[in-house]
Amino acid sequence: MAKDFVSPVYNLVKVPIEKIQANSYNPNNVAPPEMKLLYQSIKEDGYTMPIVCYYLENIDRYEIVDGYHRYTTMINHSDIYEREKGMLPVSVIKKPIEERMASTIRHNRARGSHSIELMANIVNELKKSGMSNTWIMKNIGLDADELLRLQQLSGLQETFKNEEFSKSWEEIERDLFEI
Repeated sequence: MAKDFVSPVYNLVKVPIEKIQANSYNPNNVAPPEMKLLYQSIKEDGYTMPIVCYYLENIDRYEIVDGYHRYTTMINHSDIYEREKGMLPVSVIKKPIEERMASTIRHNRARGSHSIELMANIVNELKKSGMSNTWIMKNIGLDADELLRLQQLSGLQETFKNEEFSKSWEEIERDLFEI
């Protein structure tokens, strides 16, 4: 890299979504629950990361290198489109196609993964601070089974100490003896 290199993120451009297009080589796929969480994240927090694009000067369009799912979130949700006035933050890179392809893969693979133990600790801390299971599932994108598994990892007694439980097992037992 040259000494005078400036990271593209310092030169963000507001680009109308109609001037942005997907590339033909991105192998990344996001499952529906994560897409739902991405929508919620953008709805609650706004766009906190730019779309990375290459400018196609000959057709005056921007081709996505990274950020396809942030892009489709705006396309698929009119509330996001309207709030953002149809504009996306774009960080432009200037590289030949083979380097853009490698860049796409690096971006995809560099996302990392969540530690189950740390996620269980977060769930436990949220419960301690008074957050309901419904709030936790909605705000960190868990389904009921995932939440239960994480709560089990952090200790059932601690997790459920303030929960109310029905006495339905007593009713079933009494009904069995009355027969």
